[in-house]
Amino acid sequence: MGVILDLAVQGLQMMLVLLAAPLLTGFVRKVKARLLRRRGPPLLQPYRDLIRLLRKEVVLAGHASWLFRVAPYLIVAATWVAAALVPTFARGLVFSWSADLIAIIALLGSARFFLALAGMDIGTSFGGIGSSREAMIATLAEPALIMIVFTLALVAGSTQLSTVAGMMLSPEVGLRVSLGLALVALIAVAIAENARIPVDNPATHLELTMVHEAMVLEYSGRHLAVIELAASLKLLLYISLIACVFAPWGMAPSGAGPAAYAVGIAAYAGKLTVGGFALAVFETAVAKMRVFRVPNFLGAALMLGLLGTLLLFVSRSL
Repeated sequence: MGVILDLAVQGLQMMLVLLAAPLLTGFVRKVKARLLRRRGPPLLQPYRDLIRLLRKEVVLAGHASWLFRVAPYLIVAATWVAAALVPTFARGLVFSWSADLIAIIALLGSARFFLALAGMDIGTSFGGIGSSREAMIATLAEPALIMIVFTLALVAGSTQLSTVAGMMLSPEVGLRVSLGLALVALIAVAIAENARIPVDNPATHLELTMVHEAMVLEYSGRHLAVIELAASLKLLLYISLIACVFAPWGMAPSGAGPAAYAVGIAAYAGKLTVGGFALAVFETAVAKMRVFRVPNFLGAALMLGLLGTLLLFVSRSL
């Protein structure tokens, strides 16, 4: 009976991230519209868009290969598994042993790889430009993520997220300069990985500036719906990762009861609300940078992660 309950709680987390991802996207759009003194779309508009795309017919280029058809499902599967592995409302779930930061980075890297291949598969100039820019961003974002992982591993003694979250709750961690640097670096990487302002503008289709949209420009119907769902899952993943590592308060411990899980879900909803609101305020307050300045932006994140690691090597109290 205990195993069935553990599997049910793990399944609840998987469905929670899947259902909450479009709502988070709709919330960010709504807050941005309100900050710009516009009414904005309804909160549930992303769900309606997904349903509308699922009902539409798929239009494929005549020379599209099997990879172009399969890539959306591989992308959403890898992103969903990575998002479901991040502890949201509880620690120590049945699959928590696999919730390793290295494994999550590998899953995100595989999703990015298939997305870049799909962008180049059709052979259009826009797809090639988007794929090349995505590869450029990945070459800087992934090393920065690795340095952030090193920093957290030196503090917690593990790369397993439940262990890291439990260590962050302990009083012996306290306030550290290295963790502050890692937090800023992770936020910068999250902005770049999700193609948000100032790195990219998800609401535009300008050929000279778009990165993510250039790779999915040829998709339609259910394929586009799956890719849009994967993009929402990726945004939720990074906000959940920041909340799990740097704000693990309210998470139910291993073996907790239904009341603790309910408190954890409420706390998780509050964290997503704060994260989505902060993202909307940030995107409203800053302007998009030029594409050629993106390496400087991600290079700063890499240096912050490296500095945090070096500080811990110099003194474990930093």
